[in-house]
Amino acid sequence: MSNVLDHYKQHEVLALGRLGWTLRRIADATGVHRVTVGGYLRAAGIAVRGRGRPGEDPPKPTISSEEVSTDLEAKPAISAGVSTDPQRSSPPGRAPSASACEPYRELIAEALGRGRNAMAIWQDLVDDHGFAARYASVRRFVVALRGHTPAEARVVITTAPGEEGQVDYGGDGPMVRDPSAGKYRRVRLFVLTLGYSRKCVRLLTWRSSAQIWAELHERAFRRLGGTVKVIVLDNLGEGVLTPDIYDPALNPLYRDVLAHYGVVALPCRVGDPDRKGKVEAGVGHAQKTPLKGLRFETIEAAQAYLDRWEERWADTRIHGTTKRQVAVMFAEERPALGPLPVEPFRYYRFGERTVHLNGCVEVEGAYYGAPPGWLGQRLQVQWNDLYVRLLAPKTGQLLREHLRTHRGWYQIHDEDRPARTPPSTLTLLARATSAGPSIGTVCTQIHQHDGVPGIRRILGVLALAKKHGPAVVEDAAKAALEIGVPTYRFLRKYVDRRPPVPLTLRQVDPLIRQLTLYRDLIDRKTGDPL
Repeated sequence: MSNVLDHYKQHEVLALGRLGWTLRRIADATGVHRVTVGGYLRAAGIAVRGRGRPGEDPPKPTISSEEVSTDLEAKPAISAGVSTDPQRSSPPGRAPSASACEPYRELIAEALGRGRNAMAIWQDLVDDHGFAARYASVRRFVVALRGHTPAEARVVITTAPGEEGQVDYGGDGPMVRDPSAGKYRRVRLFVLTLGYSRKCVRLLTWRSSAQIWAELHERAFRRLGGTVKVIVLDNLGEGVLTPDIYDPALNPLYRDVLAHYGVVALPCRVGDPDRKGKVEAGVGHAQKTPLKGLRFETIEAAQAYLDRWEERWADTRIHGTTKRQVAVMFAEERPALGPLPVEPFRYYRFGERTVHLNGCVEVEGAYYGAPPGWLGQRLQVQWNDLYVRLLAPKTGQLLREHLRTHRGWYQIHDEDRPARTPPSTLTLLARATSAGPSIGTVCTQIHQHDGVPGIRRILGVLALAKKHGPAVVEDAAKAALEIGVPTYRFLRKYVDRRPPVPLTLRQVDPLIRQLTLYRDLIDRKTGDPL
């Protein structure tokens, strides 16, 4: 051989040779010289196909990763043998032989009726019937039965190893018997596709929720053995609360799970499906190939079947865009994945709660104290089986963290409990209330705000009431409450600046006679004229 290739390149060359590719086509796809390719194929006992041999398909142009991919059914890297398909042109003078698919005509027709495509049928024949011909034989047989449908073009975005993963839900999973109802119903299909290698993790689930969506990501990361830097997703409610081109609002639980694994979410713009075309192709491939038309008795059996198919067929195929085996590219990408955290994420539920007059929020029948100053306001609350966390609504700042307690019980930090008022202070506040309701309210607020130093100010308010009268100070207290200044200084200035009341004389006793009567009596006694 004219050159020595590494293990992965050798595997790629041999896989393409088993598919029946020509030397020129293999050389164009792998970048290895045709002489080197031919040497490795002959050493492995694989027939070397040159340009222009009888029965050979015309060479197909290679497609770079920057071009548009139209190959939805990528050719597999594993071949079970040599094709016996007679639909190719036969040498002159030789009668055409029967197709290798002919004995399986009824089986193929029945599979087509269930919606399975040519790739799925070929895989079933190899796994279940020991089929020895190549995929191309089945493909041409299927085209003859139902006609050819051209694939839809997709834009391909190139990414570096370990840089990006794309996630999506497929609503059309396989039919699985529901253990609770005893009937078959569809399960949901979750797919995470690595942007560089196209390695997929496909998981099945009965239902969806914010926590299930986050748990599926965690399971996918641990199956891959690492994390990516960016996750590209649709604007579905499990991950995105409010779609926005520039600043989408993520589901808090989903955001925290990704942060735990060092991953950043990148929601797609609404109406931009090409941005996550790789994972959508992975969803469609699974729906049309391994799962189409099949039923399972348990979801565990369906997942096991999907895992075997992933290892046997999906990982070993030659991808239609990269022209390389998925498993080989994943081996290159895996060292670039981020490390997994030692501990899994601690899941929680979340919501909003109002701080009641007792200074607490209610979570599942139990009560948890909030810091002072939050009465009547809404707080964000996170809780699990161990903890309850109270967060500021706008900043997300942690205000209080409590241990979970039983229904009807309270959890309040000592610094949030109201201080016990001494009996002497209670007596003083009672005196203020008896002088006037507004005076009592002002004195109570002075004590709540100032504490012990406020006692002297309360005494000052009572002194004002003794000096100027309770009615005058009550009016001042009402004015202080109306404008929000319940202080002793305001009451004193209000009373001092009050205009003086004019002095009036009035008769307070009927025995006291008017002065004019005394004047008339004096005039009569002295004889002075009027």
